Amino acid sequence: MELVKRRGLTADALLRDSSVLSLSFESGRLKGSTLSQEAGLNLRVIASGKVGTAGTTDLAGPDDVVARALASAAEGETLALDFPGPGPVPPVKTFDADAGKLDVAALASLGRSVVEPLSRDGWQVGASVERHIETSRFANTSGQLVEQRATAITVSAEVTRVAGDDVLMAYDVVYGTGVPSAKELEAMVAAIVTKIERSLRIVEPPEGRLPVLFTPQGMSAVLLPINQALSGKSVLQGVSPLGDKLGQMKFDAAFSLTDDPLVAGRVASRAADDEGVVSKPLLLIAKGVVSAFVYDLETATRAAVKPTGHGSRSTFGKPGISYSNLVIGAGEHDETSLWRAVGDGLIVDELIGVGQGNTSSGAFSHPVALAWRIENGELTGRVKDAAVAGNAFELLGRIKALGRDAKWQGGTRRIPPMVLDGVNVARR
Repeated sequence: MELVKRRGLTADALLRDSSVLSLSFESGRLKGSTLSQEAGLNLRVIASGKVGTAGTTDLAGPDDVVARALASAAEGETLALDFPGPGPVPPVKTFDADAGKLDVAALASLGRSVVEPLSRDGWQVGASVERHIETSRFANTSGQLVEQRATAITVSAEVTRVAGDDVLMAYDVVYGTGVPSAKELEAMVAAIVTKIERSLRIVEPPEGRLPVLFTPQGMSAVLLPINQALSGKSVLQGVSPLGDKLGQMKFDAAFSLTDDPLVAGRVASRAADDEGVVSKPLLLIAKGVVSAFVYDLETATRAAVKPTGHGSRSTFGKPGISYSNLVIGAGEHDETSLWRAVGDGLIVDELIGVGQGNTSSGAFSHPVALAWRIENGELTGRVKDAAVAGNAFELLGRIKALGRDAKWQGGTRRIPPMVLDGVNVARR
């Protein structure tokens, strides 16, 4: 900042230092460990009204990265970015001292605590454990200074069962900033065992436009188009189906979505974004009504709106948009009543090929990787060689039932199970 100030420039910079320790288990045994460390600085400058960016992992001296950012600005676009000034940031728990102290032996113990109860005849067990420690420092020429520390612990396990030509896989994961409790790990093991046990009997899939219960893990194909449509960049580009629907009811009244960066103990929480904009919860969908879009500094400037604190940056490249913790409002139904709401249809837990192709329209069509048949409100077995299709914007307007047992997926999305009506189900 001193270097760019002496040149009379406007600038902001993010310095991030991270360390990741990973352990992997294969066939129930510890296979290996990996430690990776990286420190990098991303600098953005405004010179003669033009914006330029540069990054470096060589932190011996900042002169080179400043020179390269200026060279980038010489060829950059003219944009009047308004950097945030100094101000307090909200308290949010993102760092856990006990998690930061975990070494290889402690991480291995966490891995064994899920591997051992899953070790059974005919089950191939794999697992991974990861400890992430990160410190980030942000500064700009407007005087904003933010330092954040974060930890993240991830424990995942997968069971593969092969019987003849039938390959069955079941997976689950626990995320958090702190050390997972024994109760959390036991619940993860129980979830995997339940998936396997429910899958031993194979039944024929149904066909037609049917109610489908999407588990939190199975909701990825439905939510991806919504996330894209709520991005300020998609709105600016004119490709968001929701771009001109602000204030309109476009979803079922049971559907509410909030981006909340202040949730304690979550891996995507942050007191401020990577552009120094102070964090606060943002209601995106309010009981079916489109209420807000997410913006970083650049897209907010182009759209002539206030930034929402969703700027993200890596060491190299210009900042972009990212969500923090996406939270969907839960309902009141337990598992049994969700099955009854389906009546005759499917439970989808995992799909194949999510994210491939153009998803901006909301349309999706995917084979199932793990799904079960529901008949007369009862689970009767696993289905194979089936596919589901529909349009996310339409299906989220037909929520038949919403579950109360929401679960964090990918560490950044808290999703309840939900029954969507009129999903196209076909045999393959």
